[in-house]
Amino acid sequence: MFLLSYYGYGGYGYGRYGYMLADPTMLLVFAGLILSLAASAMIRNTFGRYSKVRSAAGLTGAAAARHVLHFAGIYDVSIEHIGGTLTDHYDPRTKTLRLSDSTYGSDSVAAVCVAAHECGHAIQHQVHYAPLVLRSTLVPAANFGSTLSWPVFLMGLIFSMRPLLMLGIILFSLAVLFQLVTLPVELNASKRALRVLEDGHVLGDEELSGGRKVLRAAAMTYVAGLAASILQLLRLIVLAGGRRRD
Repeated sequence: MFLLSYYGYGGYGYGRYGYMLADPTMLLVFAGLILSLAASAMIRNTFGRYSKVRSAAGLTGAAAARHVLHFAGIYDVSIEHIGGTLTDHYDPRTKTLRLSDSTYGSDSVAAVCVAAHECGHAIQHQVHYAPLVLRSTLVPAANFGSTLSWPVFLMGLIFSMRPLLMLGIILFSLAVLFQLVTLPVELNASKRALRVLEDGHVLGDEELSGGRKVLRAAAMTYVAGLAASILQLLRLIVLAGGRRRD
């Protein structure tokens, strides 16, 4: 998926219990938030810059996606238009490539690269790329963990029940594991995309240079998201350790 996700960073947190500002572990949350905001600003600025650069071939994102898929020998993936900006994604369940307003009909270098990146996921699906298979397997567990981790952990804090604290940490770890597996999946999709764009002569050398910058900036959003989640996990571990000493 070509979209930076915003994680709660303790959204259930301590404000409602009156001592958020006295909690030194909030520094970990703020550090993660700063990383994520910086990565988000980077992708917005880079995408905005290269969305103004028209590709020499004049292919729209949708046309480029079809070209990349066919070049890779994939003919059973449908391409759809969805609303939003950078909400592009590939759905392996229905073999559908969904391209956003900023990608589908645009013939910019940025749009072509984003579309090709999502095609990279379709290629991964076709060849049964192991990290993609693992990520798909982890989706239910990651959703379950991200939904219940904070409520369970807070109940452990409130009632001083260490088993609940540990369960909350384990549940949150599932979401972190999902992000950890997601990172190589996204990097590999970009690598495959750039290779096809070059081999298929969709973009020239100078355009590929700009495309690499777009995809590199996008990758940083996943790196920052993973780093923020690891910092949040560290925060839970510190909080659980402090409660044990109490």
